[in-house]
Amino acid sequence: MTEKKEKTHKTIEQAEQEGKYIRKVRSFVKREGRLTKNQQRSIDDHWQDMGLNHSDGLIDSQVVFANANPVVLEIGFGMGKSLVEMAQAAPDTNFIGIEVHKPGVGACISSAIAAGVSNLKIFDHDAIDILADCIADGTLTTVQLFFPDPWHKKKHHKRRIVSAEFVETIRQKLKVGGVFHMATDWENYAECMLADMQSAQGYNNVSASNDYVPRPESRPLTKFENRGQRLGHGVWDLQFAKKA
Repeated sequence: MTEKKEKTHKTIEQAEQEGKYIRKVRSFVKREGRLTKNQQRSIDDHWQDMGLNHSDGLIDSQVVFANANPVVLEIGFGMGKSLVEMAQAAPDTNFIGIEVHKPGVGACISSAIAAGVSNLKIFDHDAIDILADCIADGTLTTVQLFFPDPWHKKKHHKRRIVSAEFVETIRQKLKVGGVFHMATDWENYAECMLADMQSAQGYNNVSASNDYVPRPESRPLTKFENRGQRLGHGVWDLQFAKKA
């Protein structure tokens, strides 16, 4: 009788060296759609000026933006419309956007160029890797996470990006007094976010009622959100500041 070989790999790296594919946990599911010609052209023509590469490692925002202005990081900006609006409305603030959806990256760059925005840079890569490898501790004024994938089925809640570990990573990247701003239109996710933040060390809730805050004017109202409000759907904003 032929003995069966044990299928064991001590690490992901060892498995990859042996040519095995191991599924890694990521902050987002990468759904690649087809780029329009304009989106592809925007990436091709303007990535050198607007793009940031994970492979370049840790960034110095004062070098990247050629100034010492505050830095706002948005994780998962979608098609980038709101991010461009925020950057346009705050020219004395630097914005970094992270998105893994290539059409969204192209659309954001296209919108930024059309609006004459020069205080915005973009990563086309997973946020977990960017936070680990490219963003120095204590450098961000604000981290924005608006309408992340809710993974609404209970069995999928473990895939949600907001977790105790993620919350601590964000705290490390913020300056003292810096704010982690989240928004969701799923009440259950809002409750989970609030619970994670209230149990986390090193944060103060900005909310006067110790739960949610009204939508700040700095966060543009999206068409989707506006339509949801007309239908009676709720949206919950949370803001927590890093303690000294």
